Amino acid sequence: MRLLESVAAHGHGATAKQLARETGLALPTAYHLLRTLVHEGYLRREKGLFFLGEATERLNSSGAQQKRRSTVADALAHWRDSIGVPVYYAMYRDGEIDVLCVADSPETPAVEEWADFRETGHAHAIGQCLLSQLDEDARRDHLARYPVQAITPYTVRDSDALLRRLARMRRMEAVVERQEYAPGTVCAAVPITVGATAATMAISLPARQADRLLPAAHRLQREIGRHLGSLTLSISI
Repeated sequence: MRLLESVAAHGHGATAKQLARETGLALPTAYHLLRTLVHEGYLRREKGLFFLGEATERLNSSGAQQKRRSTVADALAHWRDSIGVPVYYAMYRDGEIDVLCVADSPETPAVEEWADFRETGHAHAIGQCLLSQLDEDARRDHLARYPVQAITPYTVRDSDALLRRLARMRRMEAVVERQEYAPGTVCAAVPITVGATAATMAISLPARQADRLLPAAHRLQREIGRHLGSLTLSISI
């Protein structure tokens, strides 16, 4: 690790002797470790000089991605505790609904995924919110792959009814769903635009606390608005 750090400090490359001296390693040890790092792709050698290799760049990219994920998870956990609801983060990418992060607790449990979220986007607030951000062709394509089906007595009955509902939704309006995915549960989802990517953060509550749903959703929307600038890169996971 000290060798990697030393090489990173030399944008124009460094010799083995220079790196050994800087890291306090014996020259034979430094040579051995440098050869290993080159073999593994963490360093590359050109004309006697050592530079960072592609494997180091991948490692750095992976670390940055983990940091972004941690930033989102921390934000969701903060809002879970301050608002007192489980908080979900999801995106629509590659034609699929992808729930990327959930912050809940024993006091504020998340909805149990008893039916695949990807296949039942028509029935839950997360899916409806993401679909509302797509154009009509993309919506119809999604529903052709995942047809509308009633999974509770409250679920929308057919794709035409769902498309009409989606068309009536106003941009950046919170989407509310009451027991359409899970009996006894109400949900709300807030749309987030990250470039051309559809994203959302959502909350859920027991139906007996339905009067808390919209105030909590509006509070989450205000919090997202205040922090969206710092979260923009992080939520593009």
